[in-house]
Amino acid sequence: MRFAHTNIVSTDWKKLVEFYVNVFGCKIIPPIRNQSGNFLDKGTGLKNAKLQGAHLALPGYEKSFPTLEIYQYENIENQEKIAPNKRGFGHIAFEVENVEEILEKILMNGGEKCGEITEKEIEGAGTITFIYVRDPEGNLIEIQNWK
Repeated sequence: MRFAHTNIVSTDWKKLVEFYVNVFGCKIIPPIRNQSGNFLDKGTGLKNAKLQGAHLALPGYEKSFPTLEIYQYENIENQEKIAPNKRGFGHIAFEVENVEEILEKILMNGGEKCGEITEKEIEGAGTITFIYVRDPEGNLIEIQNWK
């Protein structure tokens, strides 16, 4: 058994893919998905489901890697931005060389800060520098650096 992917449902999959490519260096893995039909209805439990999107290779993996899947359904139900302490899936995290530099890229590419850059020594693990941010659609991301 192995982890396969994490999915983000987007209102503009192309724009969100561009954000993750520009900020984190993710790479699109062909083919671009354009799916509909009985198999999708049956598997998702939705009627007349139609989606488009892409899988992205995550940074730090050479092969046999998990992906970030960004899909846009034809019919999307909107929701409010979640707080970091809400039950369920909370955020994705990227370990980076320079938190400040990646934060600037996030802001320049339409993301926003959720918290402030913070540093904390964790006994037995090292020192973490981190901040929670949001991508252009409000999804939570943690950027972190361990020393």
